[in-house]
Amino acid sequence: MSDSATGPSLNRRSLLLGTAGALGMATFLPATAWGQDQSSQREYPPNWPEVTPYGDADTRVDLEPRDDNSRILDLELRPRDEELGRVWMRDTYVNCFIVDGRPVYVATGTTRVPGLPAAAPWNDGIFVWTADSLDGPWKLVDTTGIRPDAEKGKVWSPEFVGENEPGRTAVAPWQRYAGEGADKRGDVWAPEVHHFRGTWYVVACMGDHSRKVGSFMLVSDGGVEGPYRVVEGNLEKPFGELNPGAPDGVDPNVYYHIDGGLYAEGGKAWLVLHNDLYAEFQDDMEDIVQKTNLPKFQQTRYEPEPYLEGAHVIKHGGKYFLVHAAWNKTTGTGDTARHAYTPDGERDQYDAIIAVSDHFEGPYSKRWTGGIGAGHNNLFVDADGRLWATFFRNPVAGHWHEPDKFPHAAVAGVVRMEWTGPEGNRVYVQRRDA
Repeated sequence: MSDSATGPSLNRRSLLLGTAGALGMATFLPATAWGQDQSSQREYPPNWPEVTPYGDADTRVDLEPRDDNSRILDLELRPRDEELGRVWMRDTYVNCFIVDGRPVYVATGTTRVPGLPAAAPWNDGIFVWTADSLDGPWKLVDTTGIRPDAEKGKVWSPEFVGENEPGRTAVAPWQRYAGEGADKRGDVWAPEVHHFRGTWYVVACMGDHSRKVGSFMLVSDGGVEGPYRVVEGNLEKPFGELNPGAPDGVDPNVYYHIDGGLYAEGGKAWLVLHNDLYAEFQDDMEDIVQKTNLPKFQQTRYEPEPYLEGAHVIKHGGKYFLVHAAWNKTTGTGDTARHAYTPDGERDQYDAIIAVSDHFEGPYSKRWTGGIGAGHNNLFVDADGRLWATFFRNPVAGHWHEPDKFPHAAVAGVVRMEWTGPEGNRVYVQRRDA
């Protein structure tokens, strides 16, 4: 498996380009004829000059997922998906692990229930798809042996509260639905699937409409299909402490840090929390070691710092890349027009911004625009050392909320990324004119 215990089998190209590190979230995808690595024809693509002033967004269209560098994954449809003809998904997550000598690809994300335009004020849990290659076929995991009468592919939901038993909690009290009927509330956001030291984990977040809001982890008693239970550290509450930054309409007494993820290296694992916190997991993975006053990544912040989401770390080419989602906001018109990652302005594109460091905790470099419209993603590396990212096209506002584009938003997308080598040490969406 491609985790910190054994590491993947890599070919010469992987060694030339640099691996994602021996880690639980390392992703190694087999090469396909689609999207062949154009950088093999040259040493490394160049860095683009820094956009100034610091905090301005790079708006060059080469940083967008395009037909020539990206695709929408053909995920197996559920009955709820048949009218749309594809899976409606936010916070798309894709990963791959070598398990028992073969690659297991996983895909998941935030999905909605029939009849609701978004994944709120409630949704019905976490679905997982798997495949043998990035090309698919992408099939819902077979959960019918665990719940013969339930919808296939659903690995966790507040609906599973009836599976609680002494010594095993499938759904914690704070994760249960609140209200009934039209007042039903409780949604789960941004799930990630990880295979670490031979065990399957899911890290996810209960959303703004839940009894408590924040990040939690599930551990499987079996395979990737589960059954999953809540780890001991989340039986009473989400990870970490209350977050003073509760959004309008959310009770600050129930709001913890969201968008939790997992990073692993050298047999150890860390929780990565929104938007600058991290904490090492206990060796048994049942809780984090430091439960209060969590350390912060050392970042080169914007001034003023905007609201960021979806913190994610990957190691590639011996460096650590810290990825955030940030709205590129527009202010002014004509000669005064500005595109920037700022608290003020009109939301345009939901971008992936990236910084690099020699160390997991930082200090991290100045950030740059890594992908336009590719915010709240994860990066992964295929078996030939080729770098990818997910994207979903945020339908909430801006570019993908426009009437002609809205029907094509909320997708399970993947896009080729390019690394500018050990000297440049930047990663971008694969550009045409780099």
